[in-house]
Amino acid sequence: MPAPTYDILGIGNAIVDVVAPVNDAFLSRHAMHKGAMALIDTNTADRLYAAMPPAGETSGGSAANTCAVAAMLGARVAYIGKVADDQLGQVFRHDIGAVGVHFPSTALHGGAPTARCLIMVTPDGQRTMNTYLGACVTLGPADIDTALVGDAAVTYLEGYLFDPPEAQAAFRAAADAAHDAGRKVALSLSDSFCVHRHRAAFRDLVDGHIDILFANEAEITALYETNSFAEAAAWARRDVGLAALTRSEAGSLIIAGGDTVEIAAVATTVIDTTGAGDAYAAGFLAGLTAGKPLAECGRLGSVAAAEVISHYGARPHADLKRLAGL
Repeated sequence: MPAPTYDILGIGNAIVDVVAPVNDAFLSRHAMHKGAMALIDTNTADRLYAAMPPAGETSGGSAANTCAVAAMLGARVAYIGKVADDQLGQVFRHDIGAVGVHFPSTALHGGAPTARCLIMVTPDGQRTMNTYLGACVTLGPADIDTALVGDAAVTYLEGYLFDPPEAQAAFRAAADAAHDAGRKVALSLSDSFCVHRHRAAFRDLVDGHIDILFANEAEITALYETNSFAEAAAWARRDVGLAALTRSEAGSLIIAGGDTVEIAAVATTVIDTTGAGDAYAAGFLAGLTAGKPLAECGRLGSVAAAEVISHYGARPHADLKRLAGL
């Protein structure tokens, strides 16, 4: 098997993040469930955007954030996602390319506009996301470049993309192409509400199609319909070859066959938890594809996550390589 050109290929919702600080009363006025992600329509997106205080706007989306952070750690990264041929689409393409991520996906012409995620951050650091998917819903199997998938050591799939049926078909097409090429497939469950909506489909995907699973405590217990983290971790151990399960300030648990590695969280001041799981996956995969031991992969994930939650926004502000001692 030839050596891959890319360490990581991310596939996900190409979204522009709009991040603003709000108080709990703002969430209540707009009937938001704190800490959750809700899908919204065009009218709701326009209304909420108008009501938000001054905000920062950057390219985002869960898998895109993972790709950007991994590239900052020195990994060779590519990304597949759908944007429109509009201003936000151009912003997304420029931003992700500027951090060193290869983004060959063609833009959508004459359809829905580029997606955006309106992220409300409360003083306790919790983020409440309202996502307008726009052009994202058009991504399907035809957008999966199987040659690119075969040229990446790990193809990383974003659970948020699982809502449109065509995207589920794209996931399976990517997983098949990766395995046909002898490569690995990773999945992030992304959000417990997403897991509840698509539990059966996720279980089918995890059982037999996924090699590496990322989830936090709420997501993994939702997947296996149990209140016990230990029981959910045991199920994950049976279903996938490698799982990295995060538990906020309690750190993370890495399970691989009969091996279990506990990783401590890196102490930091929590300002905004947006992108914490994305950054952890980035650090972990950057380490894994570089051939590092699991404990070091987990440490890199924790370092990246700690940096991201220490400020507003899902992209690092500091030099991650320096922080990680690379």
